[in-house]
Amino acid sequence: MDNFQGWMTEPTSLSAGEEQTQKKESVAVQLMKHEKEVGVLSNELGAANAATDQKEQSTLEIKKGYAYRSTGTPKKTDMIKSLVTEQDASRNCELYLAVSSNCSAVESSEESEEDMYRDAEEIEREKILLCETSSSEYKLSVAPEMDIMEYCRKEWRGSTPAAKRMRKGYEAVAQKFASIRRVRGDNYCALRATLFQALSQATQLPSWLQSEDFAMLPENLLRKYDWIKQWQLKQKLGRKMGEISDEIKEYVILLRKKWKNISEIKDPIEKQEACDKLFKNEEEEYSLYEALKFLMLNTAIKLYNDDKNGRRVPVFSWLLFARDTSSDPCQLMHNHLNHIGHSGGLEQVEMFLLAYALQYTIQVYRLYKYSTDEFITLYPNDPEEDWPVVTLITEDDRHYNIPVRMCQETML
Repeated sequence: MDNFQGWMTEPTSLSAGEEQTQKKESVAVQLMKHEKEVGVLSNELGAANAATDQKEQSTLEIKKGYAYRSTGTPKKTDMIKSLVTEQDASRNCELYLAVSSNCSAVESSEESEEDMYRDAEEIEREKILLCETSSSEYKLSVAPEMDIMEYCRKEWRGSTPAAKRMRKGYEAVAQKFASIRRVRGDNYCALRATLFQALSQATQLPSWLQSEDFAMLPENLLRKYDWIKQWQLKQKLGRKMGEISDEIKEYVILLRKKWKNISEIKDPIEKQEACDKLFKNEEEEYSLYEALKFLMLNTAIKLYNDDKNGRRVPVFSWLLFARDTSSDPCQLMHNHLNHIGHSGGLEQVEMFLLAYALQYTIQVYRLYKYSTDEFITLYPNDPEEDWPVVTLITEDDRHYNIPVRMCQETML
């Protein structure tokens, strides 16, 4: 089973105190093993790609970059904290659709914050590829679908063990799904892929979105926790503290409105067109991601308070708050949630948090784990039976794409 799934395994015959102690010790041992594996596999993938794997450059392309962000030396406060470290990295990609052959490459006039996931050379290459607003090259959030094995052949043509493993992984996914849609990787890719899949198959408004006080969530949390005023909203500057509550409220209301509208569309083609249209509206799209991040913070606060009050919480919650950089919800906001979409993406433990916030099961094909029990991972691994399931694909636990067109025999 997946290492994270292994952490979720819970004994039933121990007392509450013994149970918690045993779980935390198990978490520490498993985590040490997990991080060693990830480090080895990440190095193998990176070396293999740099050495022999050739990536075909086409008008519709994905640019890949790898990097890691250190979180500092753990404090020796307890066994778990001394072992918990993170690899907060993201594979960054930009998707472009050429609608004319006459697009002249010019340097973008927008100066953005330096992305620690890309080096200076990578950023400069991106600036050259960007066109002015009036240009004929169009930046996409979710690319049109293409045959999944055709995509695999273009992306993984090398003969290294990593390339062979990826091809085998894609062949396994192709038994279930016929096509793939590549997702833009601006550090929102996990949120983007998950939300796109959820809306694409939505048939009703989730119960948590139907709550009468849902729109009051930002105001209620800000009244209890003054530190939320330091929430970083998108990339706007000069915002007054009093505006944060109103702006977040707009985002969560927009999320409910869009989810309701799309879920009411019965025709699958029209539903897909509505999703595609939404994810081409940059202003609304990024507002929805801010709403998701705030829902993740709300869920983290609930879990933290439940644990402090002696209530039962999922094991991933211990991992979430065992990190030196997120020992409480305030630190989680400052050091992680505020950086999502700006200088970092979602770490693996935060995929659990996203799943709990949406009350969705996120099923991920982890291609670099092909032929192991971790090839298909569920976040969480013990979801509620009535939680809907969305499916993603990752080659490295950093960037996520979307499998589509489930094969007929699989549907049966």
